[in-house]
Amino acid sequence: MFSLPSLSRSLSSAGSLLRLRHPTPLNPLHLFTRARSQLAPRKVEHIKRHKGRVPIPIGGSTKGTTLAYGEYGIRIKGNGHRLTAKQLTTAEEVIKRKARVLKGLKVYLRVFPDIPVCIKGNETRMGKGKGTFEFWATRVPTGRVIFEIGGIPIREELARDILRQAADKLPTQMEFITRSSPPRLGSLVLHPPKPVDSTDVPHPQNLTTAALEAQPPST
Repeated sequence: MFSLPSLSRSLSSAGSLLRLRHPTPLNPLHLFTRARSQLAPRKVEHIKRHKGRVPIPIGGSTKGTTLAYGEYGIRIKGNGHRLTAKQLTTAEEVIKRKARVLKGLKVYLRVFPDIPVCIKGNETRMGKGKGTFEFWATRVPTGRVIFEIGGIPIREELARDILRQAADKLPTQMEFITRSSPPRLGSLVLHPPKPVDSTDVPHPQNLTTAALEAQPPST
C-alpha cells in the first residue's frame, strides 16, 4: 500500500519529468518582445513580412502632410525612406532633451514602426526559409509628417532649432513646417489658389460687345 504523502511525491515527480520531456511551446511573438522604452507593436498579424517598397504618393491624396496636433513639425522633403524604431526613438529623445526646460511641451509622433524586418547572415546559401527577426521599421513616403511639437506657446526660432537637430538623426532630407504651410503631394507643394479680384473680371455685357466687334464684316 502507498501512503498519501508518497503518492503525491511520485505524482509531482512524474509531472515534472513530463514537463521536461514535453516543454510548453513558446509563442513566436515572444521573440519580438522589447523593452518598454523602445517602439514596438503589442500584436502583429503576420510573424514575418515581405520587404516591400516605399510607397509613392501619386493618387492625389494629401493626408498626413500637414500638422494635426502641434504648432510646428518636420516632414520628409527628399525621397521616401524606411525608418527604423531606433532612428525614431533617437530623434524623439533629442527633441525631449533640448526642450526639457519648456514645461508642458508635447511631442507627437505621426508614424509608428509596425513592420518586422528579418535579416539573414552574409554568405548564406539560398533557401531554408526567411531570416530571423532583427528590428521594427515603417515605410514613409515623401511629404509625410514625422514629428510635431506644441501644447505651449513657443518661439518659431527655438522650435526650428530643436526640430533641426532631430532631423539630423533621420536618414532623409526633412523640412520645417508650421500651421500655415501648404500640403505636399510628393515633391509638389500645393499652394492655395490666389483670390480673384472682381475688378479684373470683365462684365458680361462688355464681353458680348467685344465679341461682336471681333467678328469679321459680312459680305
